[in-house]
Amino acid sequence: MYRLKHNISSTLGLIILYIHITDTRSSVINDLALGFTRLPFNKSYYINHKPYNLPLEERYSFINGVHKLWVFSTDEPLSRCSPTLPRSELFINGYIYFTGVWQFEAHVFVPNGTTGVSLMQVFGGYPHVTNTTLMVRVYDGNLYYYKYEVISSDMYDKWFRLNVIRDVEGDTVNVYINGVLKFEGQGRGGAMHYFKCGVYAQDQDSYYMESRWKHINIYKKSK
Repeated sequence: MYRLKHNISSTLGLIILYIHITDTRSSVINDLALGFTRLPFNKSYYINHKPYNLPLEERYSFINGVHKLWVFSTDEPLSRCSPTLPRSELFINGYIYFTGVWQFEAHVFVPNGTTGVSLMQVFGGYPHVTNTTLMVRVYDGNLYYYKYEVISSDMYDKWFRLNVIRDVEGDTVNVYINGVLKFEGQGRGGAMHYFKCGVYAQDQDSYYMESRWKHINIYKKSK
């Protein structure tokens, strides 16, 4: 009887510990939304950027809540006269901002082999050559701030949660992976800002590039 009671007590202790850890992790994640208002997000808030000479369905799909975007290194740019590299991205044009604190959130999946590509951008930077405040790129399975600093390692073939917070007046940008702060950086100037996500070829890009996105949310800091 003693052994039975001891086993039951041990089991209950483990359950309580698991609940405590789970609640702690959840609070870390949920804290990122504290003080923010989640804004509406649907098809009317974004447009697709893709190779100009291809129909959308050849570089994008939306099935069961998952945005799948892919591109080849031999593809054309988004317009006939554009000097940029190939891309298939969601341009969140419904939320172009000039002031305030804004947050992008999504779950992301990057298949093994996709490399040399920007997954997510905060547009708006001057006179930086890319006109961006932030690029989250992937090289050989690692996430980078541009190509300067590793944000997170070993990210192939798994869903992870990406949060990016842009403070315009404070001129800062922070990147969180699975609720944990991984990068703190400064802005790069510029007046107009917006978010983009998908695949946008950079240097040393793979022949085939793909990323998948779900649970995309846009937040604005409450006044």
